[in-house]
Amino acid sequence: MPQNPTKIVDELGIALANLADAATGSFTPTLRLGVTGLSRAGKTIFITALVHNLLTGGRLPGFTPLTEGRFIGARLAEYPEATIPRFAYEQHLEALTAKTPYWPESTRRISQLRIVLKYQSAKWFSGMSGPSTLNLDIVDYPGEWLLDLPLLGLSFAEWSAEALERANRPGSGREAQPFLQLLEGIDPLKPANDGDAEKLALAFTDYLRRSREHGALSTLPPGRFLLPGDLEGSPALTFAPLPAQGHSMRSTSLYAMLEHRYEAYKDQVVRPFFRDHFARLDRQIVLVDTLRALNAGPAAVADLETALTSVLACFRQGETNVLLRPFVRKIDRILFAATKADHVHHTSHDRLESILNRLVANATKRARFAGAETKSLAIAAIRATHEGSIKEGGETLPTIIGTPMKGESLDGITYDGKTEIALFPGDLPARPDSLFEDGAPVSLNFLRFVPPQKLDRNAEGDLVLPHVRFDRALDFLIGDRLA
Repeated sequence: MPQNPTKIVDELGIALANLADAATGSFTPTLRLGVTGLSRAGKTIFITALVHNLLTGGRLPGFTPLTEGRFIGARLAEYPEATIPRFAYEQHLEALTAKTPYWPESTRRISQLRIVLKYQSAKWFSGMSGPSTLNLDIVDYPGEWLLDLPLLGLSFAEWSAEALERANRPGSGREAQPFLQLLEGIDPLKPANDGDAEKLALAFTDYLRRSREHGALSTLPPGRFLLPGDLEGSPALTFAPLPAQGHSMRSTSLYAMLEHRYEAYKDQVVRPFFRDHFARLDRQIVLVDTLRALNAGPAAVADLETALTSVLACFRQGETNVLLRPFVRKIDRILFAATKADHVHHTSHDRLESILNRLVANATKRARFAGAETKSLAIAAIRATHEGSIKEGGETLPTIIGTPMKGESLDGITYDGKTEIALFPGDLPARPDSLFEDGAPVSLNFLRFVPPQKLDRNAEGDLVLPHVRFDRALDFLIGDRLA
């Protein structure tokens, strides 16, 4: 897609917003962290764990400012943009720490939160003036919206061609068939009417929803079709891809109507999101549910790679010229995180990271060429399992121990959400490229587990959230700004 999908007026709006940020941050610098991820990747859990650990000084041996004794503390602050919903940190933490804990609801809209960090700088000239502060602004938004960004570089005809090509692939037949059958019976050149538009949009949305349920990700745009919010039923969400027309058409045709609505969706929904939020980020973490794709097979893995590559092409990456910083923001660090690392034994974490590196290889090359620093980690922001071992056939197998969520099933057993089990999750392949090969075996037993039932407390009496490599993720994302 084009490197710059915005218009001149968008660039002016972005520059003015950045200038306002710089003015308000003249005394306290601000770091804007974007937390993104595709469906069920764990964005809400990550942000809740991040805020709680900073507020309570959690067990973070890999977080350099804390281990060096320079991190003084943190507090929540009023977010400067009153029109943006606040991330519901307290409610999410209550869900995770309740007597019967449960995972909070997934992200369904954009939300933001500001946390003020106080630290002692390691630099002698800064340390002489006393403690320093940093505003950490966390921007959370649904992964489905993230997949809309590539649309800014595509015309209706181009998007339709790509969407219909994916729908006609052999692996998409079951999900796409009802929509494709409806499309065959409609003439795009007929006079426009809302009835046809609504039928097509409904059938296309059903296809997208079924695709998401079966692990397909790059087929999801337009993302607001699945999470419409206040836009449900609006013309901007009532369109669908149509076959290319080889000759001119009347402005009153069905094709012209849907093309106009597609452009309205880009201009009134996608572009403001990019301009007002996405283009103003300094750091980015991309959460990836790698294990779910592995379970679904080679097609889902390849689909995940396609989705990540196309989305990350929209990031404004690289170092910003010092003179331009008040007007231009770029993402100078990107962390790719394979979530749910607690669903496999720690002996497989390095392999999980290698698989993630393979998935984001193209995006990583582009980011580094632009001047951004990247890193890949296998993490669990909140660990739901612990480890053990079992003997089977004279062999000792490493296991994970946890309580599967109610309704989860494996080998003919359906769990009740109360029974703890020891599970050998299987072995991840040593060669990541094998995952893209047809028939590649991935012997992985993947179950969803309930949150940890018993939590420790620190010396101050605060609850401690167990994790996997979360401290290393936090250190990469903000540690250098607390130096």
